[in-house]
Amino acid sequence: MNSFFNFHTTVIYTTWVVLFFCCIFSLIARKLSKKPDTIYGSLSRTYVRFFMDMVEQTFGYQVARYAVFIGSLFTFILLCNYISLIPGLTEPTENINTTLALSLICFFYTQYQAIYAHGILGYLKEYISPFFLLFPLHVLGKLSSMVSMACRLFGNIYGGAMIVSMGKSALSGSFLLQLLGIITGFNLIMVLFFGLFEGFIQAFVFTILTLTYLAMAVQPEDTD
Repeated sequence: MNSFFNFHTTVIYTTWVVLFFCCIFSLIARKLSKKPDTIYGSLSRTYVRFFMDMVEQTFGYQVARYAVFIGSLFTFILLCNYISLIPGLTEPTENINTTLALSLICFFYTQYQAIYAHGILGYLKEYISPFFLLFPLHVLGKLSSMVSMACRLFGNIYGGAMIVSMGKSALSGSFLLQLLGIITGFNLIMVLFFGLFEGFIQAFVFTILTLTYLAMAVQPEDTD
């Protein structure tokens, strides 16, 4: 049972494993980026440049702190989605607590950047435009975007994990079915699609939505 109020030790454990890998990869990437003439050094710089280009294409100018945030966000979610490829580990993102926590982080970061860009008065003015009676609707709209992001990521990852689990259970009931799954490549297809492809897509979609909400909050409505 995936209860919101339960203390999920497995989720905490796998999340710390993901954070450990994030630290290791960051240290390795930092060292490799100092050697741009090597293949791995070039790949490391390309990976960073990818997020810098995303920010520049969205905002029309470069903001390093935005690139750092969305790059870190994408990397963490991607590793969370891929951690199930290690036997005995499950995705932290198939738990609603993890996805909601990620959405809260993105939500508060976006609000902080909006206040930083427009000032506290300019930020509050958005909630009472065009008149103050719309304040509850503006608040509800902000909160609903946060909840929808959490539910979208959770639903897709959890659904994919359930499909893979049911597929493995169906094949494990018969040696002939297991052999057929290996010969036809059905097992590989499940791993590639639900483990790799879907994990990448969901991490990318979550990152793009965060960047979009950030751009909407930071940039003024009238850019003329």
